[in-house]
Formats: sequence, structure tokens, C-alpha cells
Amino acid sequence: STLCANLSGALAVIGRRVLQIGCDPKHDSTRLLTHGAVAMTALEHMRVTKPQDYTLGPLLLHGFGGVGCIEAGGPEPGVGCAGRGIISTFELLSRFKVKDNYDHIIYDVLGDVVCGGFAVPLRREYANAVFIVTSGEFMSL
Repeated sequence: STLCANLSGALAVIGRRVLQIGCDPKHDSTRLLTHGAVAMTALEHMRVTKPQDYTLGPLLLHGFGGVGCIEAGGPEPGVGCAGRGIISTFELLSRFKVKDNYDHIIYDVLGDVVCGGFAVPLRREYANAVFIVTSGEFMSL
């Protein structure tokens, strides 16, 4: 998340229109960019709003350098499929044609899960490139 936030911020500084989408159920990917402000997650919005009333407003915050910040959200650990939450979020964002407003979209996808839903950015051609970042910690392996 730190790497994604720094990349988003750096691209914004050079004048690029950037959207960062946090794809972690903990919904903490964009907090560095928004100085701790937390928007409603896409899954929360879908849970409490009728489909005909879905809007982008409650989901999209603008952070450092104007970076658009959206969090997918997800179920509590061990309860439900977080990957399904990502798929639902992408379907919702497609409805609003969000991709048309940005030069770059950064997907912050955690890598310590086995759920196929986390492969959605690549599998459904939402992403043109995928970068896998690890650290020297055993948890990253």
C-alpha cells in the first residue's frame, strides 16, 4: 500500500490523472493519500443502497495531488469471499465509466491469499501491466 500510494502521488505530481483502488478487505490502501480520511467502501455502498440509487460520490475521495481514492472493502477475515468483493467493485465502477477519467489506475491487491478473485485486474484486462512487489520478510513469501 505504501508503494502504491507513493507511485500514485509521484504520478500526480508530474500532472497525471491517477486513481488508486484498494483491493484489500481491510480498506486501508489509500489512507496515506487522504491523510487518514476514510470513504465508504464499494461493498458497504452496495450493501446499504438500492442498485438504482448507486452513485460514485460516497466512494471517491480525492487525496494528495488530486489522486482519486476508492476502497473495495470486503468481508471480515474468514467470512465470505474477498475476491468476489473485488469483482463486484469493478462491475460497479464500470457502470460509472470511471476508467475514462484517469490516465493511470493503480490497483493495490494483496498477495497473501489464494482466492482467484484477486487476479481480476489482470484476468479481466483491467490492467495493462502487473508488478509484484515483495520484501525480505518471511510473510511476503
